[in-house]
Amino acid sequence: MSNPILDVKGLCKTYIINEYSNNVLQNIDFSLQQGEFVSVMGPSGSGKSTLLYTISGMDNLTAGTVLFDNEDISKLNKKKMSDIRLKKMGFVFQQMYMLKKLSIMDNILLPGFQANLKSKDEVIADAEKLMKNLGIMDIADHEITEVSGGQLQRACICRALINNPKLIFADEPTGSLNSKASKEVMDELNNANKNGTSILMVTHSEKVAAVSERIIYLVDGIIKGELKLGKATDSQELILRERKIKNWLDEMGW
Repeated sequence: MSNPILDVKGLCKTYIINEYSNNVLQNIDFSLQQGEFVSVMGPSGSGKSTLLYTISGMDNLTAGTVLFDNEDISKLNKKKMSDIRLKKMGFVFQQMYMLKKLSIMDNILLPGFQANLKSKDEVIADAEKLMKNLGIMDIADHEITEVSGGQLQRACICRALINNPKLIFADEPTGSLNSKASKEVMDELNNANKNGTSILMVTHSEKVAAVSERIIYLVDGIIKGELKLGKATDSQELILRERKIKNWLDEMGW
């Protein structure tokens, strides 16, 4: 039975600049099932990041509807939308936005305290568990300028997971990382997905996209194709999937 956590229909996003209309997204239709891992790929400037910002309510849409968890979020006011992002969504960006005046631990705790879904003791316990699982408990008291890019991105994943979101939006989460740190970050996103969290991720990397179940190909704000891969079972299969994705992207004119 279909159980979409996200259902996008007729989504359009237009920017008006000096009386000129720039149609960044045009009639986007797709669904994301509960527990599904989907990647969005396409050339630079195709509208991938705008898609994430628009369907997460971080930017207003021009037309269409976005149903998230069976609620039309395109009609919500800013306060209600902000509340949903805090309590039901998680975000991992290429640029690792964290508050400079807070420690790594405090940056992770902050959305947990703000959401007020659990007691402070429960939030702290969950943060410590996440940090231990991701191997960064030893940097809990560090400032964000005192850790590596890989450590900081893993901290961002902890922050994204602190409120047990139903959906994580990841925008080029490995874009500024080396290969070792990239693998660590993708392992953790994959683990979150295995535990039931849906993920919608923008990436340019075939290797990164290989962990996803489905790939949406976006060109000039229009969905030009989809590649269904299913769940990956082992590392050997990931290598084969990476080749399959590369061949498919070549066919799509990547």
